Amino acid sequence: MTNIYDDIYNWFDILKKEGNYILGYVIMPNHLHLLLKLNENCKSINRLISEGKRFRAYAIVQRLKKLNLKEKLNVLAEGVSDVEKQKGSKHKIFTESFDCKECYTSEFIQQKLKYMHNNPVKAGFVNNAEDFRHSSAKFYLSGEQGHYPVTNYLLYYDVPIA
Repeated sequence: MTNIYDDIYNWFDILKKEGNYILGYVIMPNHLHLLLKLNENCKSINRLISEGKRFRAYAIVQRLKKLNLKEKLNVLAEGVSDVEKQKGSKHKIFTESFDCKECYTSEFIQQKLKYMHNNPVKAGFVNNAEDFRHSSAKFYLSGEQGHYPVTNYLLYYDVPIA
């Protein structure tokens, strides 16, 4: 549809400016995996994600308009419920919910990183997780920062990688 990787990276920059840490990520064509350490004064995760979706949705619609992709915009408009229309929504870009897991142990974080980093491999985009450009896999598998720099989760969880 439209390439919004740069917009997501800009959102990551905003999150970091607000004192949060990007510990891991994978940006797939139709979803995002994000391992995030929130600062102590951060707004709720629900609000943070809601605002992120709202601004990403706006960016997607603007890009579709700029590309004159009226059929795509019409499809997105058809997904808006009557209640959403009454609130002023014109396009349905994202689902209402998101899956959030609090990570308290190094083992659980490693499990989540492995799962998210293997998404592009499982989808057939790459043979090796570290080869997927829009992922932190390269950092965790080779020690070399990838396209977007991340903070090593071990700075916050002192259990060594198994």
